[in-house]
Amino acid sequence: IRKRRKSLRRRFDSFSKEKKERENAPNAFGIPLSQAIANDQAYKRRQDALKESRRDCLDLEASILRFRAEKRQFFNGNKPLGSSSSITGPGSPSANSVAPAPVFDAQSKPMSPTFLDNTSRGQRRGGLSVDCISDLVESQSRLLEALQLSHPAELELKKSPSEGRSKLSLNPIYRQVPRVVERCCSHIETYGLQTVGIFRVGSSKKRVRQLREDFDIGVDVQLDEEHSVHDVAALLKEFLRDMPDPLLPRELYPAFMHSNLLRGADQLQYLQHLLYLLPPCNCDTLLRLLSMLQTVQSYAQDTIGTNDEEIPGNKMTAANLAVIFGPNLLQRERGGDMSPQAMGIEDSTAIISITLVLIQNYRRLFTV
Repeated sequence: IRKRRKSLRRRFDSFSKEKKERENAPNAFGIPLSQAIANDQAYKRRQDALKESRRDCLDLEASILRFRAEKRQFFNGNKPLGSSSSITGPGSPSANSVAPAPVFDAQSKPMSPTFLDNTSRGQRRGGLSVDCISDLVESQSRLLEALQLSHPAELELKKSPSEGRSKLSLNPIYRQVPRVVERCCSHIETYGLQTVGIFRVGSSKKRVRQLREDFDIGVDVQLDEEHSVHDVAALLKEFLRDMPDPLLPRELYPAFMHSNLLRGADQLQYLQHLLYLLPPCNCDTLLRLLSMLQTVQSYAQDTIGTNDEEIPGNKMTAANLAVIFGPNLLQRERGGDMSPQAMGIEDSTAIISITLVLIQNYRRLFTV
């Protein structure tokens, strides 16, 4: 009996430990990019289910309130005129009698927008929406991924006047960008374009750690003007640095390094073919990051405002951004010393050069 108790106690302890580890598992940082996006999708499904339940309750409450209002209007319209007529005849309705139920003409009264929306959702046919692709089985999902480059329904066709091509994303049906990356990029584009030394100036480690913990436990963090731009920039760099596999996978490291030996159109075509080999989540996240960096570097120089006042730039040119983000985007295979000193000056210079080309030419590289 003692041995059995000890074995049971060990099992309970192991179960509680596994449960605690599952609860404390990160949702964004230090996990594969695909897993972070899957966690975001699971969170979105939970939020949609919660909104749907609340929506049904609001629809029910609205219908009850409308019924009460129409019922009140019905009884007020059939109430006898004059306060002195206290004696009622046999044909007149008395105060204690039950009035007949009002008959409503369903065709004469417009339905509420929420009711119309609920009706259309049940009868919708045709093309798939963005959110239901993640609910498909694996075979259908892979088929759609294979057809993404030629799918006509969900694309925004923007004709390029110079080349006459259509600017398409490599993954146009579903934008697979982690929530933390999208929030950080949007915050920087909104509040940080005039911030001098963004991505270089130090941040508050305590505030950055708190933001990281909030994203890791699944909190829907809303980054607004109260958050420091330097804290958000440091959070974005931490996310890219802590990924198990960098945004440009390690298996393609030699191929990307070889692109530094090419020049001009050959180099851009070579890099574009390498981008085709990226997983959809890596490709979309890289596109979002490069577009933000391009926007930041466009505000690097001082500009003249509307009142002829010189607005200071953020001093972050494309070359400066390449120095900061290059080592986080492109890393060699694991094993040995990964420090910049052990990497060598030539490799480090090549990584910065390749990142610079990606930032300066991302629109052309992502043009199919």
